Amino acid sequence: MSESRVWPSLLAASALILLCAVVAGLAMGAAGAELTRGPTTAELRQASAVELARRWQAWPAGRIFPERLPYVAEQGGREYARRVGVSTRTDCSAAVDAALRQAFREAGCRAVLRATYLDALQGVVVTVGVAAFPDARSAVRAGRAFPRGGKPSPGLRALAFPHTVADRFTAAARQSATLGQAGPYVVLTTAGQVDGRPARAVGRQRATIFAFAGDLRERILTTLASPARPDCAGKDWQC
Repeated sequence: MSESRVWPSLLAASALILLCAVVAGLAMGAAGAELTRGPTTAELRQASAVELARRWQAWPAGRIFPERLPYVAEQGGREYARRVGVSTRTDCSAAVDAALRQAFREAGCRAVLRATYLDALQGVVVTVGVAAFPDARSAVRAGRAFPRGGKPSPGLRALAFPHTVADRFTAAARQSATLGQAGPYVVLTTAGQVDGRPARAVGRQRATIFAFAGDLRERILTTLASPARPDCAGKDWQC
């Protein structure tokens, strides 16, 4: 074989090897940059949304339902509601009246957490429910199924605790209700009097006697649905 034929072949092979090495180097550099770069704004936003939607599972009950919650008293000034107990059940169907269960299923309800509180004067009992949904749109859809005007039925089921001051809080004793929504959460309240008197036996009731239930709802909803700054090194985050 003549030299005129050998050298072009060698040069072409060398060029091909060099090109492959350059491409491999660029690929490795890109992969390295991808592995070492920080999260993008979109990734941080997604991580924040995932963390917020998991709070009903990840947070301890005492963080969602503190032992004491402040509220503005009927006569003015700050008072504190005391937590009587927290339900161990989280299934959606057990937490709301039968008329609402289909709406919750269609909206993809994941769980309903419930706790019962007593006002400072120990005359009014309030059950607070946190309903978790896949996203904000689903939560809004479920909220539309509830009656307006503070009507307690159909609504959140009363949560009574035997051998406590709240042991007479039944479905018939519900007199008032509120609802709030933020992000994938709907927070509900239903309230009545500790003596368990049926709502139909009360007659005309002062609306302000149950007004503090809205304060409890908003404090729980604000804490649960407020976005947090992502901490990609934390165990609760997926960046």
